[in-house]
Order: sequence, then structure tokens, then C-alpha cells
Amino acid sequence: SMAKNKKTTTKNYLRALLKLRISLFVALLLAYTLTAMENIIIISLMWADNRLQTPMYFFLSNLSFLDILYTTVVTPKLLACLLGEKKNMSFAGCITQTYFYFFLGTVEFILLAVMSFDCYVAICNPLRYTIIMNSRACLLMILGCWLGAFLPVLVPTIVVTRLLYCNTRLTEKVNFLLSALVILSSLAFTTGSYIYIISTILHIPSAQGHQKAFSTCASHITIVSIAYGSNIFVYVRLSQNHSLDFDKVATVLITIVTPLLNPFIYSLRNEKVKEVLREKILLISGKNLIHVPSGIFIA
Repeated sequence: SMAKNKKTTTKNYLRALLKLRISLFVALLLAYTLTAMENIIIISLMWADNRLQTPMYFFLSNLSFLDILYTTVVTPKLLACLLGEKKNMSFAGCITQTYFYFFLGTVEFILLAVMSFDCYVAICNPLRYTIIMNSRACLLMILGCWLGAFLPVLVPTIVVTRLLYCNTRLTEKVNFLLSALVILSSLAFTTGSYIYIISTILHIPSAQGHQKAFSTCASHITIVSIAYGSNIFVYVRLSQNHSLDFDKVATVLITIVTPLLNPFIYSLRNEKVKEVLREKILLISGKNLIHVPSGIFIA
């Protein structure tokens, strides 16, 4: 009887575990699909409409592109692990995923610093904005984001590849340390930019001017707060030797949730973006409908 009860309990446990894995798979797949769709829409809008071809939207389209790559590094493998029997990863796969995860994350933090500089020029030096933020300067800044993240992540990755086995804990700690230096540098730059921005806003005499200036950078402040806040939380926990499993769960949530929220916070709340999106939807729906004299619309 005891053996039978134990067998029944084991079956119930395995059934519950399978349901949990399926639920997680569906939730992660939906989040990943939605993230990809949102960011692809944002990129398409910004490259298809002249009104959105400004430095701010150029940086936003690059942020959307990064978010797609960032989630793609982790999510597909995680989805495969949830439903597949094979849970381990090869040495080459471990190194490759680790490199691109930290590399793309570091690029994004440098890009956030560049976007804070864009806000600074727009608010603190508006008359020279078009001169300072010209197309060549914007391209060089984007190139700087990628090059600035390349070596700080590549060096520890090469060191780790010389180990005889994939020491995940060591890999993460080394990459966390060097990526943290870049992230803290970009945080210092972003903080400095916003000190000047807030100081300039406070000197604007009218309340309407205050509101307009603040609305220009409010979304960026929100994204910066989420990005830096969540990552600093993980860094602090890692340095205090807390549960590695919890840190991994927190990292996965950051990797999936942040790119999911970014389009809503930064782009889809923007009136100009919403206006362009409405126009494109009406244009597409208009092309797919043929009006006939009887008043019937045929697709």
C-alpha cells in the first residue's frame, strides 16, 4: 500500500511538473513572439516614414533591433529545454551564448548613455541640435556602442575558452565584472547628462515649457531606471553569493520582460509614433478593400 501511494504521489508530481513546464513554455513563447512583433513594427515604422527619421527615432530603432537579438540569444534555447529531454549545452554553445548575452547587453547600456546625450543636446542646446546630432555623428555613435562593448566582453570569453570545461559560475562572474565596469561608466555618463537636463528644465520659466521638456526625456528615464535598477539588483545578489538558481531566474525575467516593455514605454506611447502607426494601418486596410457601388467591401 505504501509503495502504491508513493507511486501515485510520484505520478502526480510528474504530471504537475509537466503542466508547469508547458505553462512556462506557452508564456515564454507568447512573450518572445510579442517582443519580436512589437520591435519589428517599431523598426519598420521608423524606416518607412520620413517624420520618424530623426536621431531620437534612429536610436530607438537600434534599441528595438538590440532587444530582438538580446531575447533571441536566450529564449529559443530556454524553450527547447522546457519541452526537450536534453538539458545540457555543449562547451562551444555555452561560450557562444555567454558571449552574445553579455555583449548585446553591454551594447544596450552604452546605447542608453548615447540616448541620454541626445536628450541632453535636445533640451540643453536645442539651437545646435541638428548640427551636433547630424547623420554622420549618429552613425559614429552607434558604431561606438558596438565597438565599446566588443573588447570588454571578448577578452574574458577568450580566457574562459582556455579552461578544460565550461565553468559556468566562473564565466558569469568574470563577464559580470567586466561588463559591470562598462555599465557603471555608462550609468555615470547618463547621470551626468540628466543632472544638466534637470538643471536646464528647472530654469525654464513657464510650466508648459517644463512639461514639454520633461515629456521629451520621461520615457528614457523610465527605461534607464528599469534597465539599471534590475541589473544592479542582480549584480548585488551575485556579489553576496546568494542562490545562483534565483539569480538565473531573475536574469531570464530581465532578459524577456525588459525588451517586452521597452516598445510600450518608449515608442507606442509616443504621439508621433501612434499617429504614423494609425496611418499605416488605415493605408494597409484601405489597400486590402475594394469598394463597390452597392456599398459592400470585398477583401
